[in-house]
Amino acid sequence: MPNRDVIERPALSTAKGKHTREEKLAAFGRLLDIMDDLRKGCPWDMKQTFESLRHLTIEETYELGEAILEGNLEEVGKEVGDLMLHMVFYSVLGSEAGAFDAADVLHGICDKLVTRHPHIYADGEATTETEVKANWEKIKLKEKGEGPRSVLEGVPKGLPSMVKAQRIQEKVRGVGFDWDHAGQVWEKVQEEMAELKHEVDQRSDRMADEFGDVLFSLINYARFLDVNPDEALERTNRRFKARFEEMERSIAGAGLDLANLPLEAMDAHWDAAKAKLGQ
Repeated sequence: MPNRDVIERPALSTAKGKHTREEKLAAFGRLLDIMDDLRKGCPWDMKQTFESLRHLTIEETYELGEAILEGNLEEVGKEVGDLMLHMVFYSVLGSEAGAFDAADVLHGICDKLVTRHPHIYADGEATTETEVKANWEKIKLKEKGEGPRSVLEGVPKGLPSMVKAQRIQEKVRGVGFDWDHAGQVWEKVQEEMAELKHEVDQRSDRMADEFGDVLFSLINYARFLDVNPDEALERTNRRFKARFEEMERSIAGAGLDLANLPLEAMDAHWDAAKAKLGQ
């Protein structure tokens, strides 16, 4: 029989976002109880596996990212809840397989955080963010044991290419393989641009390689500017989409057909849309 106690949300004595430790633990316990009930009684939940949940987890992660970019904290909270559900679900699957459960997972990450923050929990020293990240990578390599290990071993192969480039650059920076200042990186960007132009002029089969080098160097430059390139590109995507849709409305409102409009007229409507949106 399902646990009837989980149906009603318990009354909370503190304000939203200011709950006590006891209230937080009780809420997590409620989620654990609900997940147990669903796994035993819901046909959909009973059918799920690690593999079947994987793409749903990725989708939920993107939805969280979208809510963050929109600055919608109410939606951020909802999406965090969706992801927490997935983490609990994976823990239940792990428990059924005799591999791990929620306690193993949570203690595992706690142990990792304690070990990799010796400047907090031991006698290590780190006074800057850069030092913290460098120590993290060194400790991570040491944890992997003896024998040749690559600093880049921990970069997932399945990451989107732009995110993977960021992680690669962050990893090698952790062991000191990095430029000294942004000016050097900008010179590298210009060098790669010149090489790309040369290959384009030659109609070479290396154009794609050089284009990739340009992107990699620009992502590196963004790191020195403290700009997230993936977020920056998504913001541009959103601005372009908003402007184009406003242009479409403007053209339709004027009784014109976008497909048959001269480019010069499109540009005029584009500029008007840009001005209207204040972008």
